[in-house]
Amino acid sequence: MVSSDGPLVLGVETSCDETGVGIVRGHTLLADAVASSMEEHARFGGVVPEVASRAHLEAMVPTIESACDTAGVRLADVDAIAVTSGPGLAGALLVGVAAAKALAVGLGKPIYGVNHLAAHVAVDQLEHGPLPEPCVALLVSGGHSSLLRVDDVTSGVDPLGASIDDAAGEAFDKVARLLGLPFPGGPHIDRAARSGSSVAIDFPRGLTSGRDLQRHRFDFSFSGLKTAVARWVEAKERAGETVPVNDVAASFQEAVVDVLSRKAVDAAVTQGIDDILIGGGVAANSRLRVLTEERATAKGIRVRVPRPGLCTDNGAMVAALGSELVARGRDASSLDLPADSSMPVTTIVA
Repeated sequence: MVSSDGPLVLGVETSCDETGVGIVRGHTLLADAVASSMEEHARFGGVVPEVASRAHLEAMVPTIESACDTAGVRLADVDAIAVTSGPGLAGALLVGVAAAKALAVGLGKPIYGVNHLAAHVAVDQLEHGPLPEPCVALLVSGGHSSLLRVDDVTSGVDPLGASIDDAAGEAFDKVARLLGLPFPGGPHIDRAARSGSSVAIDFPRGLTSGRDLQRHRFDFSFSGLKTAVARWVEAKERAGETVPVNDVAASFQEAVVDVLSRKAVDAAVTQGIDDILIGGGVAANSRLRVLTEERATAKGIRVRVPRPGLCTDNGAMVAALGSELVARGRDASSLDLPADSSMPVTTIVA
């Protein structure tokens, strides 16, 4: 029987390089255990799918045990199992889906194969309470830059725009490598930018003017920006000049967050929506938070952003979406649910 405080749900997240297991009761976070394989990928300058899959396999049981210990619950106590079914790295997803299926069968509990992007939206309710519906969600990570209209996080998520080449997080990683900064690039560029000038270099803002804006009003493109940074840095190096890393980082970061915040606010105004929610790993970026808040406030729009630990991939977000699905009486997945690396955001439950 589901508690009056809400369903107790265990969530498993393995879409990329972090093995996350979260336990949620209703909108209350009880445990958020994460085992990251980031250090194993750092020497390659990016995530290696085979390495990630093996790391998930090795970390799964200890991470589940850690989450249960922290929450003070037994596996038998949970009402349902939720797992990221997609999108993500195929091999990594398979590990999580297989583990969740084993738990569901062994415990006799329903399983929900959920959408990774919708879970990034749902996690905010663990910190700020029930989601405003409708809201505009700006999701920015290494693999995705998306603008979504969310009328119901369990069934009504509609894409407004998406990245047509490099996602924002991917651009941060590539520019960080150009500047000799460690992987993952986002936190290091954010840190370097604080000592640099955001107006030192006028880097391009993709899809923000002319015909590009008309055709791709809510879409994102960061490939041209990445190339512009590379050419600027190479020109300095050819001339034998020192590359001002902090200024490049600040100017690049400003170009990215300028586009992200501008389009998010424009989407909210156009849709007649009063709330913007920011999620995904890049949502931890300090300048993105500040600039979006400033622009949204000027238009009478509220902004919600989870704390940085809930922005990156984690099991808590999967459990949060699973809990909402159970609470709203949505149908569970079948035991033959797939690991779908290209799962569309309009599919909330596999």
